[in-house]
Amino acid sequence: MSECKGGCGGCCGNCGGCGSTLVLTAEEITMLRLLGQIPFLPVARRASSMDPVYLEEGELSPEESALALQCLAKRGLISIDFDQPLKGAYGEAYDGYPIKGSFTLTASGMQILEMLEIQGVE
Repeated sequence: MSECKGGCGGCCGNCGGCGSTLVLTAEEITMLRLLGQIPFLPVARRASSMDPVYLEEGELSPEESALALQCLAKRGLISIDFDQPLKGAYGEAYDGYPIKGSFTLTASGMQILEMLEIQGVE
């Protein structure tokens, strides 16, 4: 078994071996497209867990969003920063989460989003 060179550690099981193919789930594509519309989105977590929580209304459940965010971050397509909260971006749904931050696209994530949106890559 060869080591993953893309940094995802093979956690998502669908990275195409970190070669020239990148397979994204529908949930990951949804999160990338959200970031294409709004460059910084709110995220939170519990003090006892490093799992990101995204609670904005949309087509994904919190569990689906959490997994998508973790995979995108491990692949280097997004950056999750719990030291950079967004002022006024957290509704009542986030009240139970003491640690708040934000996430955004990385340069690699921007390239992938461009391929998805502009070039129509499947």
